[in-house]
Amino acid sequence: MHYWGKIIGVILAIVSGLGFWGALVGLIIGHGFDKASIQRKFAGRMNKRDRQIIFFASTFQILGHLTKSKGRVTETDIQLATNLMDRMQLHGETRKAAQQAFREGKSPNFPLRDVLKQLRMACYGRFDLIQMFLEIQLQAAFADGQLHPNERKVLFIIAEELGISKVQFEQFLDMIQSGRQFGQGYSQQQSGGYYQQSNGPTLEDACKVLGVSPSDDPTKIKRAYRKLMSEHHPDKLVAKGLPPEMMEIAKQKAQSIQAAYDLVKKELGFK
Repeated sequence: MHYWGKIIGVILAIVSGLGFWGALVGLIIGHGFDKASIQRKFAGRMNKRDRQIIFFASTFQILGHLTKSKGRVTETDIQLATNLMDRMQLHGETRKAAQQAFREGKSPNFPLRDVLKQLRMACYGRFDLIQMFLEIQLQAAFADGQLHPNERKVLFIIAEELGISKVQFEQFLDMIQSGRQFGQGYSQQQSGGYYQQSNGPTLEDACKVLGVSPSDDPTKIKRAYRKLMSEHHPDKLVAKGLPPEMMEIAKQKAQSIQAAYDLVKKELGFK
C-alpha cells in the first residue's frame, strides 16, 4: 500500500528541519516503506504536530474523494474546495499541499478506509477531533445545497471507520443541515460566489443544532449547550491536534452553537 510510506516522508522532513509544511509535503510525496512498521508507530505516542499533519492531509484527501464520488468533478466542486482553502487562509506551499492532497483523494485507487483508519489511530481518545473532521466533510457535502446518494454512502463509510454509530451519524446530519441556517458552512450561488441560507432559522433548527427537543427542560438544554461549546472550543481543539489553520472553522461552529442557543432561550423564555 503506497499510502503508509508517506509517514516516513513526514518524519524525514521533520528531521531535516523543513518545518511543519515541509513535513506535510513529505506526507504527501513519501513512498516505499513497510505498512506494518508504520502501524506500530501509530500505536505508540504521537505528538501534536504529527497529529495536525495527518488531520490536515486527511481532510483534503477525503474531500477530494467525496467530491469524486458524485462522478465527474465540476468547476463548482473545485470552487467549493478553493473556498475552504480561502477560509483557512492557505497560501504558498501550504495551499499547494492541500491541493495535492485533494487531487490524491480523487484517484480511482484512493485507499479510503486505510486513510480513515490512520486518522482514527492518530486521533485516538480525542473524539472531539473525530467529530470536527466529520463535520467538515458534512459541511462540504451540503455546500451545494443537496446531498448526493453517493456522497451519503461515502459519509457513512467515514462515520463507520471513525467509530461513529449510525444513530450518531444521523444526528450529525440533522445538526449540520440545521446549522446552515445559523451561518455554519457555505452555499453555492449561480454566479460562483457564496451566501448564507436566506430563510430564517426556526426553533426546530436551533434544537437540532444543540441536539435537544423543544420539550426538554431548560437544565437539559443548558447542559447540552455547554457540552457542545466545550467540544468545539477552538483553542482546546488545536491543543489536541486540530491544525491551527482550521481554527476559524471551529470558531464559526462555536458561533452557530451560540446563535442556536440564544434563539432557543428567546423562544422558550428562559435565561
